[in-house]
Amino acid sequence: MEAADGCDFAEKDRWGRYVRYDEILGKGAFKTVYKGFDETDGIVVAWSQVNIEDVLQTPEQLERLYSEVHLLKSLKHENIMKFYNYWVDDKNKAINMITELFTSGSLRQYRKKHKSVDLKAIKNWSRQILRGLHYLHSPNPPIIHRDLKCDNIFVNGNNGEVKIGDLGLATIMQQPTAQSVIGTPEFMAPELYDEEYNELVDIYSFGLCMLEMVTCEYPYNECKNPAQIYKKVSSVS
Repeated sequence: MEAADGCDFAEKDRWGRYVRYDEILGKGAFKTVYKGFDETDGIVVAWSQVNIEDVLQTPEQLERLYSEVHLLKSLKHENIMKFYNYWVDDKNKAINMITELFTSGSLRQYRKKHKSVDLKAIKNWSRQILRGLHYLHSPNPPIIHRDLKCDNIFVNGNNGEVKIGDLGLATIMQQPTAQSVIGTPEFMAPELYDEEYNELVDIYSFGLCMLEMVTCEYPYNECKNPAQIYKKVSSVS
């Protein structure tokens, strides 16, 4: 198949607005992100494709996926990733989501590529992340990201714009505390292991993001497995 600009594409959405290319931008546990194009607005986008069969292996995974879709559609903030559209492809048993594409990838990739960065830039990134977190935490009940890390924060390197993305683990708290251990061990607050926590766990993760931004190293990289990380985290009073 060929798009209007003459480039081959892998598929097109049912309305004929978005095209997906074969170029893979990233892969997650059950999600693959491709490069796409919005023929109506003439912009390059990220086309995320989730195999429903993979998701349906556990009810928790399916719930997490729909949580991401509904949350992304409702969030409107300059430091939160823009969500454009989504639809279910029954024939191929997949859910497709269209979001904005970030020119410089994740903050972790960006920081590893640009090792010499002034503290002024790091402060600017940090302020933007905090503004995004403030937006997420302001509703009642608040939205907890639960997996905030530099891999889930994205950058447009041409203007220094930073946005929080990958809200697949986020949850709207229905109670004062949430129950379920989800996240990346290196960035998880101690109370997450106790399965009773609130939105402040994101602030803890933000602190570790700052540590990675400054040092260019993953937190607890001296640990060989999650058990060692848990031992270190839980021993801190």
